[in-house]
Amino acid sequence: MKTNDVEIIALMQNPRTLEKGTRAMMDAYQSRLYWHIRRIVVDGNLAQDTTQETFIKAYQNFHQFKNDSQLYTWLYRIATNEALQQINKLKKMQKTDEDPDYYMQNLVADNAVSDAEEIQIILQKAIQSLPEKQKLVFTMRYYDDLPYEEISKIVDMSVGTLKTNYHYAKQKIEEYIKANYEK
Repeated sequence: MKTNDVEIIALMQNPRTLEKGTRAMMDAYQSRLYWHIRRIVVDGNLAQDTTQETFIKAYQNFHQFKNDSQLYTWLYRIATNEALQQINKLKKMQKTDEDPDYYMQNLVADNAVSDAEEIQIILQKAIQSLPEKQKLVFTMRYYDDLPYEEISKIVDMSVGTLKTNYHYAKQKIEEYIKANYEK
């Protein structure tokens, strides 16, 4: 466990320094959690709201943190659950004629984009087309470079299952890019 985590945990466990500990926790992890959530929910405003919800839940439930994992792993799990809840809410609210492509098109500016931007957009569309488990595993491994053992603790899956999901996700993304990138 990092020294910073030890300090944050000590602050969070003391009622007199709880607020200071919460600020330190947010300073240490807000950016990383935001980008993790952003890759799952895509929309920036929704990612900000979900990040705030993550810290509220962490604050309210800190007494449940058992020090058997890293603080970041615990926060990551909360963030992942919050992001998945947001996606489920969006799915329920979406009209039947709206699909992921419609959603992604609304995120892309109407003006011309460079080749690099086009590839990035296609990559994001490919990731959004994955089944939920594969999307989660892929984003944690590819973007956050988390080891499988850490991901296993966050999503409560075996390492073997995670590796299989990651392998299939990579295959599907490669196929999607090959089929959709015209150069």
